[in-house]
Amino acid sequence: MIISEQKPFEEILGFLEGEEKVFIVGCELCATLCQTGGEEQVKEMEAKLEEAGKTVTGWIILNPACHILEAKRGFREKKEAVNSADSLLVMTCGTGVQSAMEASNKLVHPALNTVFLGAIKRFGQYEERCSLCGECLLDIMGGICPITRCSKGLLNGPCGGSQDGKCEVDPSIPCAWQSIIERLTKLGQLDRLEKIVAPKKWKDSLIAGLPVRR
Repeated sequence: MIISEQKPFEEILGFLEGEEKVFIVGCELCATLCQTGGEEQVKEMEAKLEEAGKTVTGWIILNPACHILEAKRGFREKKEAVNSADSLLVMTCGTGVQSAMEASNKLVHPALNTVFLGAIKRFGQYEERCSLCGECLLDIMGGICPITRCSKGLLNGPCGGSQDGKCEVDPSIPCAWQSIIERLTKLGQLDRLEKIVAPKKWKDSLIAGLPVRR
């Protein structure tokens, strides 16, 4: 799940400076689960914006907001409200903001910060588990990602600085490599770590010439 947090309201008002009317976009999936861009939060934002002197022309909760065709369909259904707005305030992850941009001819403003791709431990408590690196190594690593869960992102073994199974950088968390070794040992699969893992490859993206991980 994409974990997000709401930007300070003062920052959001700064984005909307000089604009009177705004249409709000939320997401039924990740932002709803994070309680940052679901229906409840969208309605709260509507009230705060109107209290600050803005006019909210309408709002929509997309399912999901990162689906461009879904955004286009939703905006067509809310055509009058969208067209009358000066901009869209998008309470979704960064991908949802960009999807809203693609689906409309309006200026878009992000209301959230996209923090990480995480696992849900329990409601309202999340852990970062994946860095979206594009070359998944979980098969070798016993299901534990060292790129994300090792504070140093080490790929071919521990740094040697951990103490009592705790991370050298942050002693409040377990050493990822210690966890990997313990799990593979328990499964009788420790020999998986004998495989040499090549460095990550970087290629030029076909989109905008930006580097991406492959």
